[in-house]
Amino acid sequence: MIDYDKIPSHVAIIMDGNGRWAQSKNLPRFAGHNAGMIAMKEIVKASSVLGIHHLTVYAFSTENWKRSMEEVSGIFKLLVLYVEKELKELHENNVKVKIIGDYQKLPGDAVKSIEKTLEVTKNNTGLQFNIALNYGSRDEIVRSVKVLAQEVENGKLKAEDITEDMISNYLYTAGIPDPDMIIRTSGEKRLSNYLLWQCAYSEFIFTDVLWPDFKKEEFHKAIEEYQGRKRRYGGR
Repeated sequence: MIDYDKIPSHVAIIMDGNGRWAQSKNLPRFAGHNAGMIAMKEIVKASSVLGIHHLTVYAFSTENWKRSMEEVSGIFKLLVLYVEKELKELHENNVKVKIIGDYQKLPGDAVKSIEKTLEVTKNNTGLQFNIALNYGSRDEIVRSVKVLAQEVENGKLKAEDITEDMISNYLYTAGIPDPDMIIRTSGEKRLSNYLLWQCAYSEFIFTDVLWPDFKKEEFHKAIEEYQGRKRRYGGR
């Protein structure tokens, strides 16, 4: 049973397994991504009901550009469809959408839909739904370091005065607490360049369930596993 007094504030998810799910059913990869969008919708709803403050999902990495243009194009089309179809419900449920990553490099129709969603939901005070798009953690850290290096070069800052908080403040996740738990579906056990700075004390939950099959019940199981752990933050 979930302890509602110990709900994680920030849950991050690596939504993995869409392609394998489609392959197992002799369907095109696009069908897997479509099923993955449906699963994402369910988890967003479940997060709102549980009272989670931040939900961050890895939707498209900087490395995903290596996939076929057909698959990449299909992913972006699905993203536009999801945003346009779900915006009204997200807004009515007081969900605030934030993008982490360089989304300006996405196709124009995707950027337009994203910016409309950001504008419509910007004042909402419920669940903050962070979507990682064209995101890579190493790139994010380099971006932060470059800004600080420029400030040192301009004489606004001394190198010896740079702190962890300063680096954090120039990440895409500035102002967002580090994830309490990171879930990866599909049986893979790696972070794949996701929230490397932010995950220092996150609890990791790995499940063999493919993302399209990761329903509310599986989400609850992951939270129950998290609640059964003792977080020490480097202490005994």
